[in-house]
Amino acid sequence: MGRKEYESRTEELLKPIVDSLGLRIYDVEYVKEGSDYYLRAYIDKDGGVTIDDCEAVSRALNVKLDEEDYVKDAYILEVSSPGLGRKLSRERHFIQSMGEEIEIKTYKPIDNSKEFVGILKGYNNGDVTIETEDGDRTFVKDDIAGVRLTIDF
Repeated sequence: MGRKEYESRTEELLKPIVDSLGLRIYDVEYVKEGSDYYLRAYIDKDGGVTIDDCEAVSRALNVKLDEEDYVKDAYILEVSSPGLGRKLSRERHFIQSMGEEIEIKTYKPIDNSKEFVGILKGYNNGDVTIETEDGDRTFVKDDIAGVRLTIDF
């Protein structure tokens, strides 16, 4: 089993837990940072999640993970909100964020810039369209290094 299988299996275990608590899964990731592995579950709900939501999900998920025991490496489990400047990476993230202001970072400069901000207008097989002051602009999947919601204070 690899990273994708760990994430997929964890999402399967997580779904009934969040459903029973009136929450939803935003994302699951299994990553190595330094010498440590992290299994991260990002949960969400209208109005935002609380620390109590995170604790309840963490406790329940930990029990399921111990029962299943499919992750071979030692890891740290983290359950949290995706945050205000949340990363958009899955199709469902883009669909939920239509009409929101986003920031796109590209691998290579396009028109002398690697950062673009606009209103999310479209998503099609990884290609992202935003509305900017200069009109609509589409970025192809292979050019996109990352997409996040912008944070307004």
